[in-house]
Parts: sequence; structure tokens; C-alpha cells
Amino acid sequence: MPVTHFDADRWQARLDELRAAHHVPAATLAVLADGHVHELASGVLHRGTGVSATPDSVFLAGSLAKAYTATLVMQLVDSGGLDLDAPVVGVLPEFATPDPEATRTITARQLLSHTGGVTNDFFHDSGRGDDCLAKYVEAAGDVALDCPPGTAFSYGSLGYVVLGRIVEVLTGQTWDQALRDRLFAPLGLEHSMTLPEEALRFRTAMGHVGREPAAVWDMMPRSAGPYGRVIVSAGDVARFAKMHLDGGIAADGTRVLSADAVAAMQRREVDSPDKWSMSADGWGLGWTLHDWNGVFGFGHDGNAGAQQSYLRVIPQAGVAVVLLTNGGDFARLYADLFRELLAELADARMPAPFAPPANPPEVDLTPLLGSYRRAGTITTISRDDAGGARIRYEFVDELEGIAPPMEASLVPVSPTVFAASFNLGGEAYSPVVFATLADGTPCVYVSMRAAPKTA
Repeated sequence: MPVTHFDADRWQARLDELRAAHHVPAATLAVLADGHVHELASGVLHRGTGVSATPDSVFLAGSLAKAYTATLVMQLVDSGGLDLDAPVVGVLPEFATPDPEATRTITARQLLSHTGGVTNDFFHDSGRGDDCLAKYVEAAGDVALDCPPGTAFSYGSLGYVVLGRIVEVLTGQTWDQALRDRLFAPLGLEHSMTLPEEALRFRTAMGHVGREPAAVWDMMPRSAGPYGRVIVSAGDVARFAKMHLDGGIAADGTRVLSADAVAAMQRREVDSPDKWSMSADGWGLGWTLHDWNGVFGFGHDGNAGAQQSYLRVIPQAGVAVVLLTNGGDFARLYADLFRELLAELADARMPAPFAPPANPPEVDLTPLLGSYRRAGTITTISRDDAGGARIRYEFVDELEGIAPPMEASLVPVSPTVFAASFNLGGEAYSPVVFATLADGTPCVYVSMRAAPKTA
């Protein structure tokens, strides 16, 4: 049976122990249990200055921003201003893709659930002005789709900028202001913001690469906001999650979101072929979804500027756990800490970290060999000298040069799932998953992005 009482002193000691063991400079932890948010902190925000982390310190939370943007979108659905199943071009006539049919049919529901086919890695800097999302959407019109809309799940940040622009058009506010007025203020989130200059008021974490502070605090353009930039304390993320657990009602009784919208966000829209990244075997409207031996949960992860965020929510136990970190072996800290916390507080058993089996199965590699391409990347699957499989993952076109190519051997986990020993998301092994789109095209998933086979 789960323990309902949160022992703050014991968990503070455990956070300190695990953070040090995994060489994480700083970590803040917020736990929603027994109806209360408990906040802990450990370590230093910046190894160069030695500033200590405190529970109200703020971190870059990366893609956790998608859950906030999705909540704003669902508020628009509540108000009757947006139909999730109507084409996006009905609200944004300027929205376009290189495929005219896709342009006419892509919906907000598809963008929320990553089934619209739009890509992830379009890092366009459209400036610092209030028109940055409008300019980004205009520039995105020439970016190739990963796959035809509705044929597969493929994680795509570009779609969340489009959703952020929909928010702007329907509210008459910038995405940043809409988030402040429609979520941060009614929820009392005083340590949540979207712009770097706003973070200067608070104790702010610096990302670290190895043992050294990163060269730049935040490299993302302003247009990345809807998919990749909220700056938050762990406690504020837990309070945001609590609103979703409480059927859309803030702590002071204010209704922020309808109960129907809250439920819709947690309803499975699509299964994910990659069931390991973000602990997500499926996707709702903005949320990652998982089923751990019959225990349902939702959440999201994020990464930005060498900082990592994790949110896991177990509705049946009324538990949410948030971890914000700024470097080191954050993935092992997350795995060790959350496995213990969720077992004790929610009777939830997290799966083991992704890794190859001790005795890999024999797999016919022939149909998997070849090149797979999506906007900005090429994935090549070949045989190595011993007859096993090898992967080369490289950035091309507009993304050429942002990182060197990654190569690794592939160890079979099943006939369609392989373990690559290159590091994506801090894990020792990354899943490489082969699947087929609804139109019959073979594809490969790396980091949850679908790349169709081209040769």
C-alpha cells in the first residue's frame, strides 16, 4: 500500500545523497502528496559562483513548455473559439507546408498529439519582437513534413509554435502574455516566466557540461517559447499539475480549465512506437501517457541549456513529482529518485531503464538496411564488419554543423527495436525503433522522430 505521508527530512537526505552520487550540480524536487506541495533543493546553481539551490530557484524546463501551451489551447476550446478538428488554416490562413493537401487538412488536435507530420528540428530565429511567432510560422511553410498527416506519431516542436500562434490570434495577446494572464496569474505561479530577462529577479540555475558551467545560459530564440521555454520552480510545476489533477480548478477555487478539457488532454490519442523516451507509450493532447502495469500516469520531460526537467503524475494516487536539474548524470538521478518516490507514494512501479538484453535475439537486418530521412537529418543503417547492425545519425541541410554525426552499434532488443550506445537524453542507451507508416512506408524512430525510408 502507498504511504500517504511525505517525510520531507528523509527525502531531503535521499535527494542530497543521489544528487552527489550522480554528480548533478543542483536539483530541486517538488512532490504533490496528501494534497500539499512539498519543495526540496540540493546543491549549487552555478559551480563557478557557488550559489546554493533553494526550493524557489528557477530552471529552464525545455519541452515541458508544451504542456502549458496545450493547456492554453484547451482554454480556447472551452471558450468555443477553437475547434480541435477543424483545419488550422481556418484560424491561420498563412499556415503552410510544402504539401498542399497536408496544409488544407492538418488540425490542432494533430499538432497537440504529434500526429500532424510536422518536424521537430526547425530552429528558426525570427527575432525578439512580439511578431516572432508570426514570422516563424511564415518561415516554416517551406519545411518538409516528417510524414503525411495522420499516418504516424512523430514528435514535432514546429507544431507547438503554430499552436502558440493560434493562441495569439484568438486572444489578441502574445503567447508570453497569454501564459502570464491565463495560467500563471490565476494559479498563483509567482516563480514561472517565459523570457530570460524575467528570470534575473530570481535565483536562476546555470546548465553544466561535464563539471563546468555551460558557455551560454540559453541559446533558444524567443520563438521557441511555445515548445521549449518556460522558466520555472519545481513547486510551480507541481501546482500547475495539481490544477490538472483537480479537474481544472486552481487552489483558490478559480476554474482555469473545464473538467472535460482536463480529461481530453489525458485521453490517449496515439500509441508511441518508442515506449521508452519520456516514459511515454502513448500521447494525449499535450501530455505524455504511460501505463505501468495497470497504473496510469501522465507527464512530460524537457531539456534546454544543459538543464533537464521531469514531471510524472499518477492521478489515482493524487501524486505528482517534479525534478529540475542543471547537468551531471540527470537521467540516473531521475530514474533512482522517481522509482523510489512513486513506489512509496503511488504504488507505481517504473520500468527499468532502456538497455539491451543479456542475450540479444537473432534479427534479419536485410529489410532494415538503408537511408531514412526527415527535415535536417539522415539516419543510415548498415552492417558492421561482424555482420551486426550499425547506425549513423547526422544533421544535414540547414542543421549541418550543429553537432557532429553520431555513430554506434545497434544491439537487437526485438525484431524492430534496437539499443544504440550513443547518448540522447542522458540515457546510456537510446532506443532505435523500426515501424511502418499508415501508408505502408517503412520508417525509423530516433528520439521519437519518424524518418521515412528513402533508399
